[in-house]
Order: sequence, then C-alpha cells, then structure tokens
Amino acid sequence: MRRNEDQKRDEAGRPDRRTVLADAAIGVLADLGVRGLTHRAVDAAAGLPVGTTSAYLRTRQALLTALVRRLVELDQGELHAMGERMPVRSATELVHGIGELVRRRLAGDGRRRSLARYACAVESVRDPELREILVPRDNAGRAAVRAFLAEQGVPDPDRRTATLLACVDGLVFDHLVSGGEPGADEIEGLVAAALRGASASQEPYGPR
Repeated sequence: MRRNEDQKRDEAGRPDRRTVLADAAIGVLADLGVRGLTHRAVDAAAGLPVGTTSAYLRTRQALLTALVRRLVELDQGELHAMGERMPVRSATELVHGIGELVRRRLAGDGRRRSLARYACAVESVRDPELREILVPRDNAGRAAVRAFLAEQGVPDPDRRTATLLACVDGLVFDHLVSGGEPGADEIEGLVAAALRGASASQEPYGPR
C-alpha cells in the first residue's frame, strides 16, 4: 500500500505508527467494506506483523475512530490547501474549484477516501462518537466559498454554503456509484442555485 505523503512522523523522522495504521485502515475499508475491516487485514495492508494493529488500537471501535479521525484530517488538509491556492473571485472560479475537488475525490487515493468516507457516514448513524467527528468543520475552502457568496449578496451565506457543499458531496457519491465524472453543466447548476437571490449583478459564469 502506498504511504500517504501527509503521514505524521516521530522524532526520528519515521512515520507515526498510529497514522500508518489509520491510513492502512482507510484502504482496507475502501477495498473490502465494513465487514472486511479487521485488525489482521490492517496489519497486512500496512505490511506490519500480525498483532500490531491490536496493540495500538485494541478494539474495533478504537480502530474505526482512528480511521475516521484520519479521514477528517486528510479532508481538512485538502480543503484548506485548495482554499488557499484558489481564491474565489467569480462564479467561473467557483465552478472550476468545485470541479477540481470532485475530480480529486473520484480518482486514485481520493476515490478510496470517498469510498471509506461514505461507509463511515453510514456507520455514524448508529454511532454518536463517529457522527461528532464527521460534523463538517470550517477550513479555508469553505471560508472562500462563504466569502464569495456573501460578496454577491446571497441571503444567509452560511446556510447557502452548507447546502452547496452538501450538494457537491451528493454529486461525488452519485458518480462514485454510477461511474464517470460530472459534466460542467451539473456543477454550473449547483453554483447557479447557490447564487440564486444574489444582489450583485454579474455574468453567471463569465467568459468560457
């Protein structure tokens, strides 16, 4: 299994063992589903001796909690970096940024994280601790969207931002299940809905 570039490291520069295990668990969950998430499977995926995972994360609940915390950490890092790298100054830029995020979450490691994330979301329905960890958090990406919608005079930009990002999440899920990537018209439709009622006048998507 490919080691994640965002893994934490100890004082000797080695990847933090709990982070290694959490990353391996994400891969196991994505590949094998909830029933396949076992301590032994995580040991194998991480390339570590049998019993390593249970030594660090003794129960299944501890393993699942570590996995979810790592997922949130990776997602937050991704959204923060995108928000800092791509300021939102127009609807066209917002469409572009959402498109990049969706493509990231439908391919490669991003796809595996998405599969694991939705599996954890289902588990959280019956697990208040997981549900609390998965509550959407603020980050530079969310803040950039909210600031742009506020500048456009959108009513209740906080709620509109939350709705837009929930719709983006649903778009990822839909294409994760059905395959393929969303067309530009799907993303433009979400942005148009988010801008509905804006007081500022502008071309919806600017020059193509």
